[in-house]
Amino acid sequence: MRAILLGGGLALLISLLGTRVAINKFTQWGYGQEIRDDGPTTHHTKRGTPTMGGVVIILATVIGYFGAKLITGDTPTASSLLLLFLFVGTGLVGFLDDYIKISKQRSLGLRSKAKMVGLTIVAIVFGILSLSPWLEDDRGQTPASRHISFIRDIGWITLPTIVVLLLIWLIVAATTNGVNLTDGLDGLASGACVMVFGAYMFVNIWQNNQWCGQTGLDQPNLCYEVRDPLDLAVVAAAITGACFGFLWWNASPAAIFMGDTGSLALGGALAGLAILTRTELLLIILGGLFVLETVSVMLQVTTFKVTKRLTGTGRRIFRIAPIHHHFEMLGWEQVTVTIRFWIITGICVAAGLGVFYAEWVAGIG
Repeated sequence: MRAILLGGGLALLISLLGTRVAINKFTQWGYGQEIRDDGPTTHHTKRGTPTMGGVVIILATVIGYFGAKLITGDTPTASSLLLLFLFVGTGLVGFLDDYIKISKQRSLGLRSKAKMVGLTIVAIVFGILSLSPWLEDDRGQTPASRHISFIRDIGWITLPTIVVLLLIWLIVAATTNGVNLTDGLDGLASGACVMVFGAYMFVNIWQNNQWCGQTGLDQPNLCYEVRDPLDLAVVAAAITGACFGFLWWNASPAAIFMGDTGSLALGGALAGLAILTRTELLLIILGGLFVLETVSVMLQVTTFKVTKRLTGTGRRIFRIAPIHHHFEMLGWEQVTVTIRFWIITGICVAAGLGVFYAEWVAGIG
């Protein structure tokens, strides 16, 4: 528990102070945000705001985690190192995207295919390592499992390695895209991530307390077969703290944006936590806001293409997608949209944690 508090506290402090330094440096270097031309006109005033603040979130998390390990004298575990690999790896893809936007002075960075190739490489390497027998613990547990999971593994379905890797790729692609789409208003994505990663910290702590490796806890409907749950909680706490510190500067009016560096890294970390804690389907509930944002874009694009093919004129469901921009176009203030979407995230997190705990209580009965 001491490592969790230290990891979160160090990351919070580093992010809070480091973001202020990043704002000054990025402004000095001209690392300003380019705004999409088809977005709400109210966003044009944000042009030139420093971006790529996700670099600070990543550094704060990594330093916070390893700082906590150094102070407590604990050894980093395979699961946490894999999670940090996915976190930093997807963040690096986002960094390349942001850097191209800045250097080319345009709102589009990496081409979608190039971005997907980068995310695919990181996801597949993560998947291969997380399934590797080299990383089994004393009980034969690998960081990831070969089963689909909700609260825990659905044990009656064992998937072939290639299918597991495909599933891991799908989860990484979905979560990185979801957080990236949500990062469109001041503080929206960073505030939502604080709640979701905070929820995963508590999930990890509970899984550690009810871990199947403990003496006397061997009932499959009560204990959790997760490798290194407590150390995963340290990483989740560090990311939560880093997002909290960044939110101080990212709240409206934002003094800095996280950019794709931050949104892809945070999405990758969410995917990693879901996979490593055997809660892949639970993430759909906990991260309900990210699902909502993604579905709104999918519906918008699909409806437009289908109606254009059938009638010759494309029609849209929303005035603009993702859905938070739709409410802006209806006349809602940006702060109002952000706060109400935070409330939606809070409801989703509460529902997800409720389902998680209720399943355990039901197991007792």
